[in-house]
Amino acid sequence: MDESNEIILQKSKRLTSVVWNYFERVRKADVCYAVCIQCNKKLSGSSNSGTTHLRNHLMRCLKRTNHDMSQLLTPKRKKKENPVTLATPISFDEGQQKDEYLRPKFDQEQHRRDEVVLSRGSGGRFSQERSQVDLARMIIMHGYPLAMVDHVGFKVFARNLQPLFEVVPNSTVEDSCMEIYMREKQRVQHTLNNLYGKINLSVEMWSSRDGANYVCLASHYIDEEWRLHRNVLNFITLDPSHTEDMLSEVIIRCLIEWRLESKLFAVTFDSFSVNEEIVLRIKDHMSQSSQILINGQLLELKSAAHLLSSLVQDCLEAMRDVIQKIRASVRYVKSSQSTQVRFNEIAQLAGINSHKLLVLDSLGNSNSTYVMLETVLEYKGAFCHLRDHDHAFDSSLTDEEWEWTRYVTSYLKLVFDIASDFSRNKFPTANVYFVEMCDFHIQLIEWCKNQDNFLSSLAANMKTKFDEYWNKCSLVLAIAAILDPRFKMKLVEYYYSKIYGSTALDRIKEVSNGVKELLDAYSMCSSIVGEDSSFSGSGLGRAMDTRDRLKGFDKFLRETSQNLNTTSDLDKYLSEPMFPRTGEFNILNYWKVHTPRYPVLSLLARDILGTPMSILAPDSTFNSGTPMIADSQSSLNPDIRQALFCAHDWLSTETEETLPLSRQYALPA
Repeated sequence: MDESNEIILQKSKRLTSVVWNYFERVRKADVCYAVCIQCNKKLSGSSNSGTTHLRNHLMRCLKRTNHDMSQLLTPKRKKKENPVTLATPISFDEGQQKDEYLRPKFDQEQHRRDEVVLSRGSGGRFSQERSQVDLARMIIMHGYPLAMVDHVGFKVFARNLQPLFEVVPNSTVEDSCMEIYMREKQRVQHTLNNLYGKINLSVEMWSSRDGANYVCLASHYIDEEWRLHRNVLNFITLDPSHTEDMLSEVIIRCLIEWRLESKLFAVTFDSFSVNEEIVLRIKDHMSQSSQILINGQLLELKSAAHLLSSLVQDCLEAMRDVIQKIRASVRYVKSSQSTQVRFNEIAQLAGINSHKLLVLDSLGNSNSTYVMLETVLEYKGAFCHLRDHDHAFDSSLTDEEWEWTRYVTSYLKLVFDIASDFSRNKFPTANVYFVEMCDFHIQLIEWCKNQDNFLSSLAANMKTKFDEYWNKCSLVLAIAAILDPRFKMKLVEYYYSKIYGSTALDRIKEVSNGVKELLDAYSMCSSIVGEDSSFSGSGLGRAMDTRDRLKGFDKFLRETSQNLNTTSDLDKYLSEPMFPRTGEFNILNYWKVHTPRYPVLSLLARDILGTPMSILAPDSTFNSGTPMIADSQSSLNPDIRQALFCAHDWLSTETEETLPLSRQYALPA
């Protein structure tokens, strides 16, 4: 055919189909053709012919030449108004592209791991390998089951979205997830090893429906820019025959694996009661490397939220028989519509204006039990009237049981309010806990004075458990409060006078001495940084130039003025006016600004404020038992389960849509 008479036509606005991105519209005489820019084949270009035949040709043509077909399913891009010319495909090295995508990058300014990218390479060509990595990241980030790649619905969706994409088997996705895990692990390892300051470790037990047990180990720290971080380090499957003392071995292995022995500041356990042998083994290992301990006081801490959850369970267990009667009462009222109507009429006659609905609680969810008790108390008058006038109602409470219910509900309300305060911040700093735990301590003392034997005995048991927590954590709580410039030592003096009475001065002196001893330890560590490069890595300083002829003089200066400088640093902070308690206050911003003024004290503040005083999700405070992993995760190989759990946590900081604290892998409450 003579092509000299062919005219390339400009594409009009009417040519809206995306297939025209791949064709030139030419005219010869009165006949219009569509010329494929890939193979130059001519097809009918008449407006009456439609575009189905063009699309079918492209699906075969592009697949044969390994070009991207995703544009066939996306809106047409705006074209320039000049005639369309043949485009030469831009080649690229797919292997190099994958390499760049998977290679660890440690530059914080250049590291952009979670950008939304298309699964195509340079020039718009489709990349199977890149798509597999994107699929693995999606599964990790959102907690999707690995088996989703075997689902028919997913295969149909993927095929329609990108026909070139070959759905890979489960094992291949696992390999991609492991690659991402190893890459992210190197990044986290690099960050921790070059961290400015110490690291805290939290230990939390998990379980599954099939009875398996797991331990989640996470690091907590404040970085050089005074930002609080939390990173899951390990999610280890415990052997079914494991004993409690094996937990210490797990923790020690974690410290060795991540090279944190010389950086560890404190370990926070989820349980209020931990086998002492576990702590002793960890202390023995830490004593070989750690230089900042006050008789081991700061090494072992307990989670405040777990303590409160345990106390809630104790209350509900003590009230078990009464709660059973309350459930029966609610069931009776809701047994029929006529009974419900009559109960509502009785409530109105009794002057009860509550709009709350009577609902039964959910087993295992103590929050719902608290709501049920609180609602029933508002209808007490109606239930008492029902007791006196309805002989079929046989589950009524006695006056004494109503009194117990009122007191216990007040206990639960206090715990609920404290948990709500904790939940205001995603990762609260340690200073926010002192006031709440002191108020709870004072209230426990008052509850123990109750004249009712049942209530006073319950309060005494709660206080015994609380005292065990308080003996372990009170010093860290108090130091964190002192490091809050809005309160300093005055807040400790105020609360200790209420808690300890005549012995308050001795207790306050213990806190004061504790701060000074700890600060002395920090001062010594900072003074030997120039001689110890390993401590330099922890960020407490930088090694001196070996050619500095005055290095000996600097050492002499540090040794002779060490105590004076430490004392003046702390005394200067305490003697200055307290920061006003008005408006928004960010304690980390305060210490970031005041680091030059209090160089040694700021080191202490960084590590104390970064200590996890609570490691339970705020919405889990009233849930009994340990958190449970989803069924789809419990059946996985231990290595891939850990990879998914940890990588999910590491990637979750990159997007607001992902749940924090790896809760994507937990069963709903």
